[in-house]
Amino acid sequence: MTNNTSPDTIVLIHGLWVTPRSWEHWIERYTNRGYTVIAPAYPGLEVEVEALNGDPSPIEALTVPAVIESYERAIRELDQPPIIMGHSFGGLIVQIILDHGLGAVGVAIDSGAPEGVLTLPLVQAKAGFPVLKNPANRHRAVGFTPKEFHYGFTNTLTEEESAKVYEHLHIPAPGSFVWDGVLANFTPGHHDSYVNFKNNDRAPLLLIGGSEDHLQPLALNEANFKHYKHSTAVTELKAFPGRAHYTLGQDGWEEVADYALDWAKEHARGTATV
Repeated sequence: MTNNTSPDTIVLIHGLWVTPRSWEHWIERYTNRGYTVIAPAYPGLEVEVEALNGDPSPIEALTVPAVIESYERAIRELDQPPIIMGHSFGGLIVQIILDHGLGAVGVAIDSGAPEGVLTLPLVQAKAGFPVLKNPANRHRAVGFTPKEFHYGFTNTLTEEESAKVYEHLHIPAPGSFVWDGVLANFTPGHHDSYVNFKNNDRAPLLLIGGSEDHLQPLALNEANFKHYKHSTAVTELKAFPGRAHYTLGQDGWEEVADYALDWAKEHARGTATV
């Protein structure tokens, strides 16, 4: 199906350790600008944060292919290709979905890195250590303590401010997603996080990184961006100073949200195919 109109729908994909609740400010802002905004949860996580903290078994059951398939199915059901935005692991999903030929344009914010991006800044190693310190975590749902969350997500906030965000947003994450992303770079063959960086036919992609992000540092986003250098498809990187991984809710989030949408509107393919 082809369509020559500008996208009127935005699909928002959340990351690990949070739910679609992390997009609450952006959903309101984009809805007020006249867009239809869809922010689905990963399959099985269509309940509130509090319920998932009480029973994390749906998180343990998640697989990356099932998550990707659920978003691709939702996108294919739309009348026209949407703007797709993802944060953290959701940014990696955006890159994969665009590589699969879906969407009119994509924005990956503080994105997880696809297979083959080997940069590992020290701050990221420290932020991910609570999951990677124990191989048994590959089969568990693993949460952060308030202190670990403060370091990885909200390091530009005070401890008191971070504690409120933690209580409002935090859930455990599937340890397999973190472990498999690391192991994919050391085992042969293509894995769940594979993206064809040389794909010339995908929709335009904007990568956004924050200078103070510990979980997905700016250096990682820069390395991710460089892997697309042999593709003729539009790819850009925008760095925001002073922003941590909690850029979706950190003071000044409006600047990031508006930049992401304005870029997407400007670069969305006039004719896209799903």
